[in-house]
Amino acid sequence: MIVKVCGMTRPEDVEFCDALGIDLLGFIFHVPSPRNVAPGWVATQKPRQALKTGVFVRQGVDEIGGIAREAGLDLLQLHGGHTREQCRALGSERVIKALWPKRYATIELLLADMKLFAPVCRAILLDSGTSGGGHGTSLDPADLRRLKCPHPWYLAGGLGPHNLETMKTTGAAGFDLNSAVESAPGIKDHEKIRRSVNILRGKP
Repeated sequence: MIVKVCGMTRPEDVEFCDALGIDLLGFIFHVPSPRNVAPGWVATQKPRQALKTGVFVRQGVDEIGGIAREAGLDLLQLHGGHTREQCRALGSERVIKALWPKRYATIELLLADMKLFAPVCRAILLDSGTSGGGHGTSLDPADLRRLKCPHPWYLAGGLGPHNLETMKTTGAAGFDLNSAVESAPGIKDHEKIRRSVNILRGKP
């Protein structure tokens, strides 16, 4: 199971999450976000184990590639409706492609798009809301349990100690934590993160 903590803005949070064994650390490159960070700062963050994941909304391939090089990113999470061709150009092995279940009239239509993007990304991220990210709301676990997608998919949106016991039954291969494990935007609550990880990994 993959655990990601997104919206990193402080070195002490990077260090804590890395030491805790978080798999992916998310750094947001979207100016309107209160968690937006500069590529130069991200370059100074050097976790020992966690992979640095850049989160992009509407940037093109060239801009994303430039930021990835400057910041020293391992993975690229795309929230801007990027195409299969853009995913392939950025490197299918390092792309996490976001989709929004609430855009689809049926689970079957969502599953069709998940299968369409599966060959051009390492994982698919199902996010709440209908675009972008950081909505702080959760998807319906009953709907998610109906998905039978063979490709790894992660879940995002309002995930924390209050609902992860239920959400980890959905079949998701990974969980993306952000606003529900914060005391303020970009300020991580270490105890909530620890509790979340314990729930997901079955620790007392």
